[in-house]
Amino acid sequence: MATRAEQKQKTRRALMDAALSQLSADRGFGSLSLREVAREAGIAPTSFYRHFAELDELGLALVDEGGVALRQLMRQARKRIARDGGSAISTSVETFMEYLGNNANLFRLMLRERTGVSKPFRTAVKAEIDHFVTELADDLRRIADEQNKPLSEARLVAEAMVTLVFNQGAEALDATASERDELKAKLKTELRMILVGSQTLARRN
Repeated sequence: MATRAEQKQKTRRALMDAALSQLSADRGFGSLSLREVAREAGIAPTSFYRHFAELDELGLALVDEGGVALRQLMRQARKRIARDGGSAISTSVETFMEYLGNNANLFRLMLRERTGVSKPFRTAVKAEIDHFVTELADDLRRIADEQNKPLSEARLVAEAMVTLVFNQGAEALDATASERDELKAKLKTELRMILVGSQTLARRN
């Protein structure tokens, strides 16, 4: 039998899943109502407040979850690369597209709120992107040292790569399988161009 804490966590999860299930290419988080989220989760609207102070707090929890899930996947990808070898860019792109396939509505939420009207949401998404950029920049520096291929401005390279990945991710969300394959190939080429450009600048300096 579930404890009270376990039941509370289960209901909190149900509310988050209910909100996610309402999102689509045509509907953003701002159009959701507390009542419909509670109804979808199978609880009374008044019970919602036992788990979140307001609907926006639930949305911020989803943004955090989306960022954490993506960073964890990319860390796993880096471990696979270190263990098995292979192209870091290719493996990372494939991993990102896998994330999109499994977390489409989470990514939609982050994309929309990145430039949305809510400052708390914009701040939360920016923080998640900054975490991602920082980890990528650290990884780029490490690989550059290991391969003796210095980079110019690793942080800027990471920012450019993350911006590109997010933009291409937006296109990939509603793409067909063949269109997504084309986007993956294009993204891998563009990321390599950014990397080679930074390496070239480092040699010239």
